[in-house]
Amino acid sequence: MAEAGNRETLSTDVLVVGAGPSGLAAAIRLKQRFPHLAVTVVEKSAEIGGHILSGAVMDPVGLDALIPDWRLKGAPVGPQVMLDTYHYLTAKGDFAVPHALVPPQMKTPGGVITSLGRLVQWLGEQAIELGVDIFPMTAAIDVLRSEGGPVRGVITGDLGRDIEGNPKSSFAEGIALEAKYTLIAEGARGSLAKQIIGDYALGREPQKYGLGIKEIWEVPEDKHREGQVDHYLGFPLGNDTAGGGFVYHAEDRKLYVGLVTYLDYADPTLSPFDEFQRFKTHPSLARLLEGGTRLSYGARAVTAGGWQSMPTLAFPGGGLIGCSAGFMNAPRLKAIHNAILSGIGAADTVGAAIEAGRQQDLLEDLEPTILRTGIGKELQSVANAKPLWSRLGTVLGSIAIGADLWTATLFGRSPLRLKRQGAPDFAKLRKRAEVKGRSYPRADGKLTFDRTSSVFLANLAHDEDQPVHLRLADPTIPVGENLPLYGEPAPLYCPAGVYEVAEEGGAPVFRIHAANCVHCKTCDIKDPAQNITWVPPEGGSGPNYSGM
Repeated sequence: MAEAGNRETLSTDVLVVGAGPSGLAAAIRLKQRFPHLAVTVVEKSAEIGGHILSGAVMDPVGLDALIPDWRLKGAPVGPQVMLDTYHYLTAKGDFAVPHALVPPQMKTPGGVITSLGRLVQWLGEQAIELGVDIFPMTAAIDVLRSEGGPVRGVITGDLGRDIEGNPKSSFAEGIALEAKYTLIAEGARGSLAKQIIGDYALGREPQKYGLGIKEIWEVPEDKHREGQVDHYLGFPLGNDTAGGGFVYHAEDRKLYVGLVTYLDYADPTLSPFDEFQRFKTHPSLARLLEGGTRLSYGARAVTAGGWQSMPTLAFPGGGLIGCSAGFMNAPRLKAIHNAILSGIGAADTVGAAIEAGRQQDLLEDLEPTILRTGIGKELQSVANAKPLWSRLGTVLGSIAIGADLWTATLFGRSPLRLKRQGAPDFAKLRKRAEVKGRSYPRADGKLTFDRTSSVFLANLAHDEDQPVHLRLADPTIPVGENLPLYGEPAPLYCPAGVYEVAEEGGAPVFRIHAANCVHCKTCDIKDPAQNITWVPPEGGSGPNYSGM
């Protein structure tokens, strides 16, 4: 929370924080329906789409609603899904689930394999053509409001401070952006969304998260099946660690390969990055990738709590949309369509309010309007999924989820109503002394890789002479508390080599290599002491994903 102070102040009608699918959908819809309104989007990446990472198989229902002629306009989507398969993996075995047994809620008829980064770039072009002002390299670092008052906008980050926070010769102070309404579209675990949810007590059940790690491979023609989508449960994750893998056969002999590890895992020695490397060693994956070339790497947290964990969407002065609100359908592993639909619903609500002469008040109809787009019905239909996985494990949980979804399909609703998500993800971690622990083999550089070579493929840009954006509330906790209790899990849960426990003078020291950060937000979620707060670095810092 901050006041503008002596900063330069600019005003707009609607301010959108984040140029992802939900934020750009909101901006486009506002200009479609209310072309006279001034709409401004701020985006922390160097260019639109630079921080976007998703699987991705997209249900086109959201894009159909936003831009019905998107195909004629040349939206850069990939092939339509031609074959959708589901598998349970053991260490060596691969058991295909008969397609007839897969609940319809998990299928994507008419789905398309797409690069969300390229789609977001295209959406940005559509928004600009309509008159939306988009400012990349602009990190929103604080909420503009008075004590007890509504959100009036945001404060953008300073540029040109050194690592100690002192102004350099290139210093430029951030500005205050004030708006009649502000829409927060930062994605999962956004720093402003986290602040607003806390300040206005918007949280319901604790949000649940997964860490998605993805690589793009180019494989020989005989390994490629354009339009095929494969989902995997089981290996490498144990029964007590929920998550799953995917392989999407995109165009031009490209494979999108990924693993989502839910962050409520208990073992402090587990490394989602290394589990992903193990995933590729399964015979089914290894055969597919043999002779291929790894092109890209990235990681990003996803929201997975669903219906129970969705916060109240409206706050005085604006609303939460997209993954800031948590609209992912976890069993289906789909969120793009709901992100777009939430942007549409928010735009309709905000535009109508401004037309009625309102501003910076509580939009009580925002949440019902967004949920009526189809998001509410979809999330309610799979509401038991994440709690069942958490309580029963992968095998029994998946069977129970299938039975629950089929019951809802055949009889109109499920009698099961699980209302609680349980403890936050960080609280699920067990002490190091309570687990056997695990170790991982060295990377072979052909199929499996280390963090250093992987992060290189994320095309990071980061001036190391700037304040560290991974802030420790208490610098003594990593070594003094987390290390003896948990073995300090930060170097393991981080997929980018940001954190290190080294030795100086015979004593352990905790180091932060902020320039390695891919902005996944896992540390902010999983640190057992909740001692790490992720805040945006200078605008333009971080990954520059290409086609992720």
